Amino acid sequence: MRSLPQTDIYGITCEALSRGRDNLTVVRELLAAGVKIIQYREKAKTIKEKYAECLAISKMCREAGALFVVNDDEDLALLTGAGAVHVGQDDLPADAVRKLVGPEVIVGVSAGSMEEARDAVARGADYLGVGPIYRTATKEDAGEAVGLALLQTMSRTFTLPLVAIGGITPSNIKEVMRLGAACAAMISALVGAEDIAAAVRAARRSLHEGGR
Repeated sequence: MRSLPQTDIYGITCEALSRGRDNLTVVRELLAAGVKIIQYREKAKTIKEKYAECLAISKMCREAGALFVVNDDEDLALLTGAGAVHVGQDDLPADAVRKLVGPEVIVGVSAGSMEEARDAVARGADYLGVGPIYRTATKEDAGEAVGLALLQTMSRTFTLPLVAIGGITPSNIKEVMRLGAACAAMISALVGAEDIAAAVRAARRSLHEGGR
């Protein structure tokens, strides 16, 4: 059955923000810190470079028992044995992606409105990436922050998992999870941290202070 792991943090690569560390080093540190979902998102490299990195990361994730997600590239996901692919609103719709990747690969779709969410659900998305929840400089095309209210509305409307994304940090992750996110995707707060493991610990400490 296709489903996201039950976890709290969804890590996403971004070599441009990673303080000079390469993607493999960042992923290794995320996995060592216990992150169970890793999305490969890399726009600036050649397909050959991305293929080599995805092969290595896919192997690392399998060995760590983590889910490997490829962003915006169904072929790369299939070729490297990824367990999931994530697409945005300008990419192929979920039902078309499903025809390409087959029945076993998880398909996630970004949704920044109820209309986008309903369409993705109708087309068979396995989970929704909801955001940006807060303002973020990580993705120039992310659009305006949608806020916590939309996340809460979606959590009351849909039964599939919601992955909150956009400006999430250890200081606000608890509120995001309280309002219905299955897990929180973090980019700059993790890969841009001087100490990635410490950033993961800080996020989890915030989640568990006073109960979730």
